[in-house]
Amino acid sequence: MKAHRTQRIPRLFATAAATALLLTGCGADGSDADRASDGAARGSEAFPAPNAPRGDTDGNTDGNTDGNTDRDADKEADDDGRTAAPDHLSTFALDVDTASYGYTRRTLTEGRRPDPSTIRPEEFVNSFRQDYERPDGNGFSVTVDGARTGADDWSLVRVGLATRTAGQQGERPPAALTFVIDVSGSMAEPGRLDLARSALGTMTDRLRDDDSVALVTFSGEAETVLAMTRLGDHRDRVHQAISGLEPTDSTNLGAGVETGYATAVEGLREGATNRVVLVSDALANTGDTDADSILERISTARREHGITLFGVGVGSDYGDALMERLADKGDGHTTYVSTEDEAREVFSTDLPQNIDLTARDAKAQVAFDPETVAEFRLIGYDDRRVADDDFRDDRVDGGEVGPGHTVTALYAVRTEPGADGPLATATVRWLDPDTRTPHENSGRLETGALHDRLTGASVRFQVTTTAAYFADALRRPESPLPDAPSLGELRETAERLANKTEDKDVRGLADAIDDASRLDL
Repeated sequence: MKAHRTQRIPRLFATAAATALLLTGCGADGSDADRASDGAARGSEAFPAPNAPRGDTDGNTDGNTDGNTDRDADKEADDDGRTAAPDHLSTFALDVDTASYGYTRRTLTEGRRPDPSTIRPEEFVNSFRQDYERPDGNGFSVTVDGARTGADDWSLVRVGLATRTAGQQGERPPAALTFVIDVSGSMAEPGRLDLARSALGTMTDRLRDDDSVALVTFSGEAETVLAMTRLGDHRDRVHQAISGLEPTDSTNLGAGVETGYATAVEGLREGATNRVVLVSDALANTGDTDADSILERISTARREHGITLFGVGVGSDYGDALMERLADKGDGHTTYVSTEDEAREVFSTDLPQNIDLTARDAKAQVAFDPETVAEFRLIGYDDRRVADDDFRDDRVDGGEVGPGHTVTALYAVRTEPGADGPLATATVRWLDPDTRTPHENSGRLETGALHDRLTGASVRFQVTTTAAYFADALRRPESPLPDAPSLGELRETAERLANKTEDKDVRGLADAIDDASRLDL
């Protein structure tokens, strides 16, 4: 199911589906407490995932042994692009990437129109701080809330998932980080290799003594500049290797990935978080430039050694699609930096989130009540869709999420006229990163808990919807979301929210919308 398709729920399935929801047992981590005063469900509601487990009755499987992924919904579309299958479910792998939003901002600042193919709405909404409650331990809290848009019974429904804050459960495990740095000629442009050197130097000072660092560079060829080195008394060696980074010639990204993972495997540390950090503009132009073969190398290392990938994109010309695919195949995520402040924040402030893991192979499934919901559309997550039947198949790849993260999914939902009662149940399923034991938690939303208008919802909800409307306008202005405001109206809303929150990130959103308005998109 593609993002632009709206999924309709035939009424003849309503009774059976509603009965199934009532009869299904509780999720693994659920409870009966309704803790949200505004009627939105947070944390541990006793509302199960709507499809029954496959295989063992306790939900356990043999684990994600082959890394297979099925992110194409098995549905046929009508001529109008709407999904005709009798399906009230929406299932996707969690995603904490933000690179699409960062690169879009850079493009707009330079007065250029972003390529619609680089716009991923989920990465826009996941770029902003949220107001979700945090769980006490590992796993996720679940928040479901929404507001009516005023257009023909349409509402926007937010499903919010949050992990514990970084450091909440004690010290993180030691890290074994292999930095793979692009030193090709294109990295000489200001805002590329210079940012990497500065940020890596700051990060080296902030890592712990029991952390380890390796450094691989690539241009026409790849070279291990520094084998895996325990910091301790060796920080000077790391600083010396970083300061020696200089741009050379072509971009052999395939060689960089292969050497980087080989170095990570050689320096593998038991009991540590082993991760490859790729810093590049992802513009492969020599050596192996075939994305599939590069991706297969990452997949093999991930399956056999549990090494995950964190991609940091740089540059005004940036291979967004390749970097996003690399991180996806490597069980990791991506971000994009264009300023020194952003680079320092990623490598220094956000470093614990990019090292430690709270959950592996995390997926979400949202069940819309067919008695109250006529149709719905998931905004974004185009390449993160999972077949509904695979929600509890833990061999099917999900997303990796660390402490301090939030994941937001926004839906456009049209309710039946005069509908009253349950609207949606959202369930998240994940594996413990150490034991691979599966866990679940759920939350729900009633139609009566919907705010009457978007401006009546929380400020953070309004920021989320503003970011989603903005992404949707940039991606496909010819087929906007229901009751979509103009760019001018979005700019006014973002300005109001920036002034109210005094949040620099929301101010950046207002500036980006203003830049887009000037381009008359």
